[in-house]
Amino acid sequence: MKSFQVLFLLLLTAAASEGQSFHIGRCPQPSVQEDFNVTKYMGTWYEIERLPAMFQKGKCAQATYSLLPDGTVSVHNEEILSNGKINSIEGVATVKNASQPAILGVSFFKGVPDAPYWVLSTDHQSYALVYSCSDYLRLFHVDFAWILARTRELSQDIVSQLHDKLTAAGVNVNRLIVTNQTSCEGLDQ
Repeated sequence: MKSFQVLFLLLLTAAASEGQSFHIGRCPQPSVQEDFNVTKYMGTWYEIERLPAMFQKGKCAQATYSLLPDGTVSVHNEEILSNGKINSIEGVATVKNASQPAILGVSFFKGVPDAPYWVLSTDHQSYALVYSCSDYLRLFHVDFAWILARTRELSQDIVSQLHDKLTAAGVNVNRLIVTNQTSCEGLDQ
């Protein structure tokens, strides 16, 4: 049991140094967008703010979603790293239950379980609020959140409303990082 505690502390320390959002206890279960339409959600979304994520290190983060013939969603994430190179990754998202289309699972690597992708709020045209949370050993959870927009900026009024939704879901909005969306040449379509 002692080795488990040491391993747990090492993992927690490593993740904290990367700014990851680790929390004691299980994932919260926030409500998702009731009238979510996956087809209307397709297209490019620009990241406005996010919780720290060790897999995101650049600026100008954006995601492009495309509906595939089998009903799944192609996911193409891109960002510009500090050395000017474009970092990108391809994945596939799947609606988990047709009665709750705002709850998706996304996979970027074969053989790795899907990560949750919950659309908490969107108007499909200008903003989206996405939340992801995974439980580990029923002892702690890691969560991610993204505020997205169809343009590289979003009004502060809408950002504040989305902060309120995250707070109601139990997310500490003081940990959100504003994404630099300037000088994004090379990603602009």
